[in-house]
Amino acid sequence: MELAYKITRRGGTTVTAGLPPPGANLPLPLVQHVAEERTVKGSYIGTCVPVRDMPRYIALYRAGRLPVDRLMSGKLQLEEINEGFDRLHEGRAVRQVIEFAQ
Repeated sequence: MELAYKITRRGGTTVTAGLPPPGANLPLPLVQHVAEERTVKGSYIGTCVPVRDMPRYIALYRAGRLPVDRLMSGKLQLEEINEGFDRLHEGRAVRQVIEFAQ
């Protein structure tokens, strides 16, 4: 996050993605922050409004304009969920989908 802030241009916005550890802090050079009119913004789950956004995402996916398949690291069964969290923690996966048996 510090690097992202440092490379943000004058008047630009730095947006956080994902949750940091609970005790994480971001030291900001306040004079530079104000003088350069920068913005720091948090984003939790992409600030999604499911009722509004999910139909749009589905339509984009069906139209081939949202490459979800390229973003997915793998699929796992519900009983493999702990291994899935281990993969995320170790950096071996980005997005995984849990397949439920029907």
